[in-house]
Amino acid sequence: MPFNAKTVGQTTAPMTQDVDARWLMAYAAGLNDFNESYMDTAAGDVIAHPLFPVCLEWPVLLSSRTLPGNESVTLEESARGVHAAHDLHIFRPIKAGERLTTTATVIDFSAIKPGAAQATRLDTVDESGDLVCQTYQLGISRGVEIIGEAEAVDAMPTTPVSKSNEVLQEWPIEIGAGAAHVYTECARIFNPIHTDKAVALAAGLPDIILHGTATLALAVSKLIDNYLAGQAERVSRLGGRFTAMVLMPSTITVQMKEESSDTLFFDVLTEDGHTAFSHGYLCFK
Repeated sequence: MPFNAKTVGQTTAPMTQDVDARWLMAYAAGLNDFNESYMDTAAGDVIAHPLFPVCLEWPVLLSSRTLPGNESVTLEESARGVHAAHDLHIFRPIKAGERLTTTATVIDFSAIKPGAAQATRLDTVDESGDLVCQTYQLGISRGVEIIGEAEAVDAMPTTPVSKSNEVLQEWPIEIGAGAAHVYTECARIFNPIHTDKAVALAAGLPDIILHGTATLALAVSKLIDNYLAGQAERVSRLGGRFTAMVLMPSTITVQMKEESSDTLFFDVLTEDGHTAFSHGYLCFK
């Protein structure tokens, strides 16, 4: 059955989660990123890797599937959904010991050639109600239609665009056979297409695949180390488009394309040269 446009404007119940140093360190370690700001509890407050908000957002995204308007969507149709684009705005670093609350709001639904495109805004606030981070996420469900006319309640923000396609620098990253299993447990993001081969094959995939957010996080780590002197707290925004799957084991390549006074532009290539993550940007202060 199709999606229903009445889902637009619906917000999930708030989900509150405690963020401790153990979780923050595990997430970074799952990426083989041992930046002291994520790891050294003796030096003061441990902060989160810039992509850690996806850990808080995952259970809320699952909850959004039960919002009014989704009753007729089958499990098979839900399985057709792919994470197409990500735009994360970071207002301040997340620190160990915080209690954070996240909600998901469906802000738009549109029919596109491949199927249904759903735009979702994820808001994470602290105990004072102040925004800590906000993500605009685009998902595409292939071959699924939409009932009714959707009236957007918010819009995906305009994203930074590179003016150059020249490769300034690149770094290979080895992806181990168990990388998706490790990321699943460290991020606490469980989707069986990343760890269960039978489920992945049934979904039409050639094998289990690495989480798109893991691919992005690995690239972000390289950029922070090589361009921001390891200062993760300077990252204010990051995102781009997920465009190809990463199999394991394999080697991905992060390609640095352009640097401005406040933005780094990059792509990530698969081992066979396809672009796994395109139009990438990392804004900093």
